[in-house]
Amino acid sequence: MPGVPADFIPITGTKVMVNMSMPTKADSVAELPCDGVGLMRSEFLFTNYIGEHPCAVIDDGRAEELIDKLAEGISKVARAFYPRPVVLRTSDFKTNEYRDMKGGVDYEPNEENPMIGWRGCSRYVSDNYREAFMCELRAIKKVRDELGLKNLHVMLPFVRTIPEIEDIIGMMSGVGLRRGLDFKLYFMAEVPVNIFMAEEFCKYCDAFSIGSNDLTQLTMGCDRDSDILGRMGYFDERNPGVKAAISQLIKVAHKNGKTVGICGQGPSVYPEFAEFLVEEGIDSISLNPDTFAKTKRNIASAEQRILLRGLRDLRERD
Repeated sequence: MPGVPADFIPITGTKVMVNMSMPTKADSVAELPCDGVGLMRSEFLFTNYIGEHPCAVIDDGRAEELIDKLAEGISKVARAFYPRPVVLRTSDFKTNEYRDMKGGVDYEPNEENPMIGWRGCSRYVSDNYREAFMCELRAIKKVRDELGLKNLHVMLPFVRTIPEIEDIIGMMSGVGLRRGLDFKLYFMAEVPVNIFMAEEFCKYCDAFSIGSNDLTQLTMGCDRDSDILGRMGYFDERNPGVKAAISQLIKVAHKNGKTVGICGQGPSVYPEFAEFLVEEGIDSISLNPDTFAKTKRNIASAEQRILLRGLRDLRERD
């Protein structure tokens, strides 16, 4: 009997997507039998296509150039994967990363702990960064409407409060980006308040994507960049508290008709963590392309084990 080919990739009930950072690799990555892009990182467009702090570009009178270059990078990925969905996470650099960009020192403060500082949504609603975020939104609008790539959707990172979300949704509406059948708004679920207030956040989005690195960091009070704590075992997505948070979010989101995915490294590093996610009913798992085939096989195996357990339980009850 012939063996199964090494490159065999099974079909799974759980959607398995890919993470993208480099638009130049989109065509080759799109050849994978994935369900789309679960995480495209906008900040990499700033480093690879623009190379300057966005506020410096705007103050130099080159806002349209900023919009066009962002749209160029986004469209490469959206076109390569069309019609599969592409979820673009808007910029999530920390202040130290922005300072390292050309012109960045003129616009960025020094923060003692930028990992939990001025990042994500808090930047977008700030007067000091609002116009740069509006350029991101206009680039997204251009890709969807002028280029016709309606498979592009938006994900907001580091969501902390309902008022900031209401402000950002107003900004999106101002450029013509409104939730609907062909445009979905995702929230990264990485701050514990997203779990505790999941019912409230559900009212403003279509889906969540768990950022397991930051969720672990903030649940455990453990700086994910700390080698000391990492070696001591504190930073681990498999911690029961982190898993309880994930289970709670999936339960509440599904009750409210929202989907939940995950785009952290945990499922590809720990097969048992991937099985936990499948068992809890995660809707999608997004992976780095180099781990796609191996982890998709692990997910398929997990689904089979869960089905078999269910059948055995039914037989025992009969």
